[in-house]
Amino acid sequence: MVFTISPPFCLRASTLHISRALAIFCLAAPCVAAQQEPVNLSTVVVTAKTPETLQPNETAPSQGRLEARSAQSVVSDYFIRNFTSAVADYTQAVTMTPGAFAYSPNGVGLSDSKITIRGLSDSYSVMTFDSIPFNDTNGVSHHSWVWFPTQFLGGVVVDRSPGSASSVGQATFGGSINLQSRVLEPERRTSVSYSAGSWNTRLVNLEHETGQFGSEGKSNLLVNVQKMKSDGYETYNRQDRQGLSAKFQHELTNATTLTLFGSYLDLKSNTPNIKGVSRANYDVGNYTYLLSADPARADYYGYNFYDVPTSFVYVGLNSRLGDGWVLEDKLYRYSYHNKQNYNSATKISATSATDKLNAYNTYGNLLKLVRESAMGSLRMGLWMDQADSHRYQIQSDPRTWVDAAAPNFNESYRTISMQPYVEHEFKLGDKLKITPGLKYASYRQDFLHQQDLGSGVGPLGGTINAAKTAITGGAGSVANNIRYSDWLPSLDVHYAIRPQWSVYAQLAEGDQIPSTTVFDVPYAKVNPAPKPTKAKTFQTGTVWNSADMTLAADVYYTKLDGAYTSYLDATGNTAWVFSGTQVNQGVEAEGSFALGRGLSVYANATFGSLKYANGQWVAGAPKDTETVALNYNQAAWAASLSMNRVGKMYNDGTTAANPTVHEAFTLNPVLLTNLFVNYTVKHLIGFDKETRFQLGVNNVFNRHDIVGIATPTANSSSAAPNAADLLTILPGRSLAFTATMSF
Repeated sequence: MVFTISPPFCLRASTLHISRALAIFCLAAPCVAAQQEPVNLSTVVVTAKTPETLQPNETAPSQGRLEARSAQSVVSDYFIRNFTSAVADYTQAVTMTPGAFAYSPNGVGLSDSKITIRGLSDSYSVMTFDSIPFNDTNGVSHHSWVWFPTQFLGGVVVDRSPGSASSVGQATFGGSINLQSRVLEPERRTSVSYSAGSWNTRLVNLEHETGQFGSEGKSNLLVNVQKMKSDGYETYNRQDRQGLSAKFQHELTNATTLTLFGSYLDLKSNTPNIKGVSRANYDVGNYTYLLSADPARADYYGYNFYDVPTSFVYVGLNSRLGDGWVLEDKLYRYSYHNKQNYNSATKISATSATDKLNAYNTYGNLLKLVRESAMGSLRMGLWMDQADSHRYQIQSDPRTWVDAAAPNFNESYRTISMQPYVEHEFKLGDKLKITPGLKYASYRQDFLHQQDLGSGVGPLGGTINAAKTAITGGAGSVANNIRYSDWLPSLDVHYAIRPQWSVYAQLAEGDQIPSTTVFDVPYAKVNPAPKPTKAKTFQTGTVWNSADMTLAADVYYTKLDGAYTSYLDATGNTAWVFSGTQVNQGVEAEGSFALGRGLSVYANATFGSLKYANGQWVAGAPKDTETVALNYNQAAWAASLSMNRVGKMYNDGTTAANPTVHEAFTLNPVLLTNLFVNYTVKHLIGFDKETRFQLGVNNVFNRHDIVGIATPTANSSSAAPNAADLLTILPGRSLAFTATMSF
């Protein structure tokens, strides 16, 4: 089916359809589907307690949950406030959980970092904020440097599985990273922070918590404003970030609470499009060179810059309806506007640079209904989401930014996602719970591709000039659409052996929506079209939580659909077919133990493999990961020394005959050590409540391990490395001193 659509898209009609669908869904609640209960982090948030009362299960960097029905880890507000960098994004918190790692080559919080979990890259996981999924629309991915710095976060829950039927999003394929907003405090507080550190990095942060106010103290508001600047570890990779977040809660009645949340972040940087240190520089100990200050050079920093504003807003309602029913509804909007300009690394000409845009506005609603009864918990929900996107890349002159007449590609598209689901947690006695569930995942995409120079749909019958800058004749655009859908069942069993000890087993399916690049082919002629890729997971595990010890362990096995490959059939259609399957399997564990006198130790480890059907390793998947952290919490002091190790893994290479050569590069194990020391003083200047001083040291031993091959040259490998390879390496040691005064 082909029809014409014209940007900008209008939301009004679709909003009416969504509203009608929600109304019908609410009336039909007993036979439709559900949203999984969010994790209650209040049990691990300890900001209101004094250090003397903290237990290892409250201060552990990560821990399992007794109620968990799959392999989950919780990172607490306490850890984020005390043991992450003042300029960090969410990745530094997530990487304390088993099997997770991410690297920021320009320094913590100063790069767009991607998280890998159990060897699966960022694009295979759902990321949510207060249960609302968010991601890029051209393919599921996330950009850490423009979403939710640590000051906006109150905790993180990582689920290393497709989750139950109530886990929603466009990539439940590998798991979910669930970011939580700050927990509001009962008492009024104003805090001012200043942080200064390596590479001329500085941050000013102002936070005001009203405490409970208004009639009977039914309202509460938390506002955070910040400004960060840094020269970055890499040469001329400058960062300028400013942000605002606010969370308001009001108790409308004894049974109903209203929540409003909003955040805005604007990042400006000089990061180039192709990132990495050349192997030639690395081999002589030059770990920082990225860009130059010479306008006569192609890699001049003035020819490379980003401006990325983002916003995230939702209105939430939580209400106890009576007879065991609870309703939770969130209406949301988020936006991303990545305006990027970058130049070729090797030349300066009228067409050597690229004028690039990747922008989208996403609107949606997340509805959940829960019914508690003697039989257990019936959970039903509906996620509906609409994203309107515009992307282009145009050749340009970096000296004037005059664009070519025709784009490399220019496309607008709308993506509508809908996932109704239902699950019932049957209580069989006081200890055993069995939860079957079913989710229907549906996606529709409507495209309008402008004629282009060949990076997308091509000239559509037109003629490209000799300079490859303009098109004569041909169709101006082509429109098309596609639908994806599948059913995703889940089943889990949870048994409480003792009040502090539980076991679980889970069978679940997840999926991942195909990238929009499947239509970046001549005339957008695709037949057959791809289907969502699926993952089928079985895992079983156990959790122990007590005041002086936490333990969690699990065994997992996941069969994954591989990526798509394409070929051109006799009629000129591009056909997409599965490249095969992958298997992800292993064992993992984490635990924290009290040593006495304020000391505790935390450790986690994952041993596993992620391989293709032929036995070769998937790129970027380590054989093992380990973390050890020694924590101290006593009186005014809070300190943590952590060591994260990522075992040997492989990266792909390329040759003229084969664009993907598996296991071409072997990457040696990586070891990263961080230290954070906090000291809190009451009434330092008399009228303050408390003042906290923090010393943070990232990469204590100043290691420069190679963590990835950013851009391999043809025929290069570990056996015959090319000096022109671009490498991703650990940034050098950085120190930061932060002072926070609260009134």
